[in-house]
Amino acid sequence: MRIGVCPGSFDPVTNGHLDIFLRASKMFDLVIVAVFHNPNKKPLFTMEERVEMLTLATKDLPNVKVDSFSGLLNDYVRRQNSNFIIRGLRALTDFEYEFQRALLIKKIDPEIETIFMMTSNEYSFISSSGIKELAKFGGPITGLVPECLEEKIVKRIREKS
Repeated sequence: MRIGVCPGSFDPVTNGHLDIFLRASKMFDLVIVAVFHNPNKKPLFTMEERVEMLTLATKDLPNVKVDSFSGLLNDYVRRQNSNFIIRGLRALTDFEYEFQRALLIKKIDPEIETIFMMTSNEYSFISSSGIKELAKFGGPITGLVPECLEEKIVKRIREKS
């Protein structure tokens, strides 16, 4: 079975993320969307809330599973019986950052491959931080995040502002 792991903080999940999950689900028997604890970020949603939101947003993708982890990504990928990391890219700056991370993982675990997927044009400008900023100042996020989560995302962002 071909298993791909798509890690991220997903705080919050966007339609750009969903685009990558959908397309990856056509390449792998199972895609594990793995929410990770990033100590360098202060999340808007708890790990549990992000897992719940992703589970709801991906409910129509039968070969997509949502999980969470902390620690080294290569260790997590191995525990999932996978050799593949899926990374979504929006722009050149994403590539530079992700390329360095992929090389580091390759150095410590040569059997793991990182697959870079360009986001679809219609989502190339969407980022979780952009969503937070837009909603904070009352801007519309319709069409940028999963419809089933829009109200929850807006409410949380405005509560924290």
